[in-house]
Amino acid sequence: MRKRILFTLGLLLVYRIVAHIPVPGANPEALSNFLSTRGGGALGVFAALTGGAIDNFSIVLLGLSPYINASIIMQLCTVIFPKMEALSKEGQQGQQKINKYTRFVTFPIAFLQSYGFLLLINAGSAQLGGQLIDTSFPGVLGPMVIVAAGALFLMWLGEVITEKGIGNGISLIIFTGIVSGMPSVLSNMFIAGAGKQAPFIFFCILTFGLLVAVVLFTEAHRLIPITYANQGAGRGVQGAIPIRVNQAGMIPIIFAISLITFPGIIAQFLATAPRFQGMVGFIGTYLNANNPSILYILAYFSLVMLFTYFYVSVTFRPEQLAEDIQKRGGFIPGIRPGRNTAELLKKVSIHLNLWGGVFLGVVAIIPLVFTKYSSLSSQDLIISGSGLIIVVGVVLELIRQINAQLLAHDYEKLT
Repeated sequence: MRKRILFTLGLLLVYRIVAHIPVPGANPEALSNFLSTRGGGALGVFAALTGGAIDNFSIVLLGLSPYINASIIMQLCTVIFPKMEALSKEGQQGQQKINKYTRFVTFPIAFLQSYGFLLLINAGSAQLGGQLIDTSFPGVLGPMVIVAAGALFLMWLGEVITEKGIGNGISLIIFTGIVSGMPSVLSNMFIAGAGKQAPFIFFCILTFGLLVAVVLFTEAHRLIPITYANQGAGRGVQGAIPIRVNQAGMIPIIFAISLITFPGIIAQFLATAPRFQGMVGFIGTYLNANNPSILYILAYFSLVMLFTYFYVSVTFRPEQLAEDIQKRGGFIPGIRPGRNTAELLKKVSIHLNLWGGVFLGVVAIIPLVFTKYSSLSSQDLIISGSGLIIVVGVVLELIRQINAQLLAHDYEKLT
């Protein structure tokens, strides 16, 4: 156990070192201006999700976003395509094949995202009066390969941690990136004036309350009682199926962030085009993540709710669950097996999704509301709503895995 923990910490340290290595070929003066004035907006949101690597224009500035996108695509494919669905039912061997396909899908996504991010960052630095990096062909190919290779390196690093370390390596890398930004935020607040320190302290207290709520919400579930028929005399075996309130995790927030920041990205590209100044002005006023309007906050909340229902409707299959219960000789007391059981499970899932979506939406918009009605900016917040959900999920899963390994170790001693 000790070796696994030290091995994991060592690889996470490697990740943090690599996150401070800038992409070769960047203009030093433009890079300095970019790092000092990046601000929030679309890049600020992506910086939080990629562990702040964008702030350093690092070779791993994409973070694990290509791998996360590939994983989501493959998860949706297991529902859409019958062959992928059959593969997902083959147990560990089928999961290994799906993981292999996920790695293959990550390659093209990493190259496409590397080009998009380089264009986006270069457009932002061009507004400051300097070109950060050459984005014309073939000069951009070198940085593209380096940035894409950085994302693939993080994917490999995460899988090594999962295999030889402790916990889920992908989740731990994202967790490390989020937590690593907290000391700089705290140090900035110490040198800030009283106008920022008071609301920052209040936000920290609010964050602690949210932390407790997210822990309870993540663990919350509804138990559906199941009775399994007993072949002999006597009553059947009693059991239960837990249906979580938060069935979608933080996937709806990722989808919502991708859509809500898209207008800001488009506006950044069109900022110098006279024909589109009206549209750019509208986006800057009403759809600006750095200075969120009521329209932006409501749109963000609605998108989180929408994607919560969409993702769960795709991944949660009550008909299959009802069929599995029936095959094992089980039934819900008072409900006929088969179609009636599936309808009940679907009804329960929809009801829980309402509360799950509302909670995710509230957690997601609280930092936005705070930046709108206080003197703090998005960069002054110690953690975002999505980051809080990730941190809680990773810590809870890590605790479960450590406890499981300690129990297995104690059992080996007894035997």
